[in-house]
Amino acid sequence: MKVALIQLNPVIGDFPGNIAKISRYLEKAAQAGCGLAVLPEHAISGYPPQDYLEHEAFLGQQEAAINALVADVRGIGVLCGAITRHSGSTGKPLHNSALLFENGSILFAAHKRLLPTYDVFDEARYFEPGEASIPFPYKGLRLGITICEDIFNDEDSFPHPLYQVNPVADLTRSGIDLLINIAASPFTMGKQQLRLTIFSQLCRKYQTPMLYVNQVGGQDSVLFDGASLVLGQDGCLRRQAASFCEEMLVIDTDRLPAPAAPAATDETALVFQALAMGCRDYIRKCGFSRVLIGVSGGIDSALTCAIACEALGPENVMGVALPSPYTSMESITDADRLAANLGIRLETLNISDTFASFRSTLAPLFTGLQEDITEQNIQARIRGTLLMALANKFNALLLSTGNKSEMAVGYCTLYGDMAGALSLLADIPKQMVYALARFVNRDREIIPARTISRAPSAELAPDQKDQDDLPPYEVLDPILAAYLEEHLAIDDIVRRGFDRHIVEDIVRRIKRNEYKRQQAAMGLKVTSKAFGYGRRYPIAQNFRE
Repeated sequence: MKVALIQLNPVIGDFPGNIAKISRYLEKAAQAGCGLAVLPEHAISGYPPQDYLEHEAFLGQQEAAINALVADVRGIGVLCGAITRHSGSTGKPLHNSALLFENGSILFAAHKRLLPTYDVFDEARYFEPGEASIPFPYKGLRLGITICEDIFNDEDSFPHPLYQVNPVADLTRSGIDLLINIAASPFTMGKQQLRLTIFSQLCRKYQTPMLYVNQVGGQDSVLFDGASLVLGQDGCLRRQAASFCEEMLVIDTDRLPAPAAPAATDETALVFQALAMGCRDYIRKCGFSRVLIGVSGGIDSALTCAIACEALGPENVMGVALPSPYTSMESITDADRLAANLGIRLETLNISDTFASFRSTLAPLFTGLQEDITEQNIQARIRGTLLMALANKFNALLLSTGNKSEMAVGYCTLYGDMAGALSLLADIPKQMVYALARFVNRDREIIPARTISRAPSAELAPDQKDQDDLPPYEVLDPILAAYLEEHLAIDDIVRRGFDRHIVEDIVRRIKRNEYKRQQAAMGLKVTSKAFGYGRRYPIAQNFRE
């Protein structure tokens, strides 16, 4: 049987738009002679709809969209992720389901059994788990249909499984010819290789070929990479769809393609593509087309500009330089050169007079007090106010430019450089910022070489450098990764060779600045633990290690 694997980029709640897109792909699949088309998890509504699942109007429109699609499709079977009602007298009111339908009739419904509640997932809040995993005979094949997390609980891949049941094992015990997994599986660094490793082990263990169809696109902070897969019963990869774009793969289950090498997994390139997709989708799905960026001459704003240009085109990116009395000529020159290299509009608003006016206004209350971080923050907040005014006036979204290393330790100004609608680098450690900048310059110089090579500085005080207040980033970043992503204790991090005083100071700063991060612009997630709604810590607390 010829099968079309269709990885979609839906918009949450845009039922007419999603159905129209699905219909176009189904028509192409039918024309290609496919007997079955497979669509991702929640293909009708988009994933994750979150608390819209508590709104009857949303559920009603989703059901109407499903019914219309089922009624309209002829000549091809469709396996599609959808939300269905739970008919039991107890439990949650909904199922996360996969519906198999053709020629106006729903033939089979599989309900997701493993409902994740870690990191960005909160499915048990809304859904009742399915009770059984049952094969379904279709066009000469016994299909084993699973939904995303259902496939991530095999004891050979996970020594400490999270769930009591193993849907794949249940299906294979009943006898299946083809394992299918429809998913909305987010991208993080290393995730593509992890999936391939796990799926290959499953195929070899159960001697069953597998089709994996994943959602693609940016949804708020969560990025879905697509990269749908076809694997033989020997565990060898046979086909892989592109990452970070919609695509339809057509395969014949009777004659799977010969084993293929996995797609190149240059993590820096993948992260750049992920950030560009996340920027593009957030801006356009929110109804905007243009962005505004404060361009300082530093590496973070330069990289943010480069990603935005990749996502939206330089004609939709406006840079604004806001020099103060402490801004170096090198920064001004590098900002001009960056704008010329990218082809973006760059405007300059000197904030020196505005800063002097603020200081004059505050002078009666500040008399006799030493200058400190207060005056530095005033400059950042002047810039934030002006940038927001320009964004409002030009109907653009302001991109914040802070990176994960700065956000972690609070090296950022609330209502200043943290202002904005979206932060592209909020989950990018500083060392990766440099790697991404070098990737941007892989063919020609776009980000000025001096921007990459000179010591980073906020330039809010004379001769200021980041490392006046922070440890070197080659020390800071691995400590942050160990604490934030690996959840290691201070003693364990120290045992890796780091100075105890530095580790304790960094952990103290992380905890002390939680209040800032919970007011920050939303950031795009690319690591296993990003700041945002997938990381939940109290602000008011007194835990000490």
